[in-house]
Amino acid sequence: MTRLHRLCIKWLAYSGCQKNVPLLERFLLQPLILPFRISEFIFEKLDIRVGTITSVSEVAKSNKLMKLTVDFGDHTRSILAEIKKERANPQEIEAKQALFVMNLPEKKMAGEVSQGILFDLGYTDNITPCLAVPETPMPNGSRAG
Repeated sequence: MTRLHRLCIKWLAYSGCQKNVPLLERFLLQPLILPFRISEFIFEKLDIRVGTITSVSEVAKSNKLMKLTVDFGDHTRSILAEIKKERANPQEIEAKQALFVMNLPEKKMAGEVSQGILFDLGYTDNITPCLAVPETPMPNGSRAG
């Protein structure tokens, strides 16, 4: 068990969640398991499309979010992405194509509305983030799958 695991257990114990400590200890001692699996049926329901990021701007009420304006060919959407802390210069992704999930409900964050999710790889795994991009330039709005 790592030092971080022990600290989590202590924090739970001191925060009044003693009943959860044995469960957490059992969970942390398990070998690392890959994330749960989804069926092809669920994956096929995702609407993943290529879009060109036409502008990147600050979100006034957030220290994490940037607002991306994305061209999908027949329409434009605002996508909020937590890239402000990930990148030294978030504007560097302007004019680049990337992949986006389109068919999620709109979500209001920091007073702005996000109309999709950017596929941005690496940050969660503590490596330099990069965009999930098509191999060659594609027409905006092209679907993955």
